[in-house]
Amino acid sequence: MLGTLVNIGAVLVGSTIGMLFHRRLPDKIIKIVFQGIGLFTLFLGFSMATKTANFLIMIFSIVLGSIIGQLLSLDEAFDKFSNRLKRRIGSQNDKFSEGLITAFLLFCMGSMTILGAFEEGLGNPPNLLYAKSLLDGFSSIALSAGLGIGVPFSTIPLLIYQGGLTLFAGWLGEFFRESVINEMSAVGGLMLIGLGINILEIKALKVINMLPGLVVAVILAYIFL
Repeated sequence: MLGTLVNIGAVLVGSTIGMLFHRRLPDKIIKIVFQGIGLFTLFLGFSMATKTANFLIMIFSIVLGSIIGQLLSLDEAFDKFSNRLKRRIGSQNDKFSEGLITAFLLFCMGSMTILGAFEEGLGNPPNLLYAKSLLDGFSSIALSAGLGIGVPFSTIPLLIYQGGLTLFAGWLGEFFRESVINEMSAVGGLMLIGLGINILEIKALKVINMLPGLVVAVILAYIFL
């Protein structure tokens, strides 16, 4: 878990620096930073989505995953959690939920998260997670400068997701072939494209409801690839 703890520390340090800028930046600067984050998220999503080796797996994963997420009302549950957390800390930031969700998805959707967690979980030095920590630390500066205090609280789901993968890597390591990881990353890329669309206020998409698509992608990739 050392790699995940270092990752969390990097995000918290970066977020603290970003929030110092957030308090001093005028609204028009925060708005343009926000738009830059949206464009970067779109680019990252497209680059990850191209990793798929089978477009049918991607389509069925995102569609079936979205249906499952909608039936489970994951978006509403995450909103309730976010709003409860916001009230608990007394935050007045109207982008608290958006900051938490955006940061969590950006920090957790890439293949570095999965591969790094497996690397450490299988008893190797967490070099990939150290490299990811550096990237996430710098990213959190920009994110928290535009979105505020919600960003550091993304470390809660980050700990659960990335830390959970590390703890169970002994069992999951043999299961997750490279082809499976690529399909997971590709579906995660589609979610980041949706997130970028949300950030740019083009259309409001319920990206959280699409998260079960990652599990569907693993199942389909394991069966068909």
